[in-house]
Amino acid sequence: MPPADTDTPAEERRDPGSVLFVCGMNSIRSPMAEAMARDILGPGTYIASAGVRPGTRDPFVDAVLNEIGLDLGKRQPQLLDDLEDGFFDVIVTLAPEAHHRALELTRTNAVDVIYWPMPDPTVATGTREQILESYRDVRDRIRTAIMARFRSRRD
Repeated sequence: MPPADTDTPAEERRDPGSVLFVCGMNSIRSPMAEAMARDILGPGTYIASAGVRPGTRDPFVDAVLNEIGLDLGKRQPQLLDDLEDGFFDVIVTLAPEAHHRALELTRTNAVDVIYWPMPDPTVATGTREQILESYRDVRDRIRTAIMARFRSRRD
């Protein structure tokens, strides 16, 4: 579980103006994080997600986001190189390869790069329900991390 920002009390923390979530293919962890962060932080924060490799949309992500009243709409996976705006206040990486790539891209910039290692739910096997449970676990871990790191604009 990623640590909360314990150096600064929550009531004194300032949320960034922009957050980028990055994972391997922008098909599972980072789009989940993007959808939940939009919901938690509200419209005052620009939020995006991307991957380091091309990916395809994962239907299990749609299913577990729908369970909490969220959806990705028509959103499709995108690459870091395809982002229109390359500057973010905070970059949250959710997979080792994404973290290494974000550090390479930001080595000359003053950007806060945070690593929240999240399991890959695609390795789950078993019934559909067992696989969904793996995706729910990742969804809930990401949501907890977002709530711990960023103050909700709705508070």
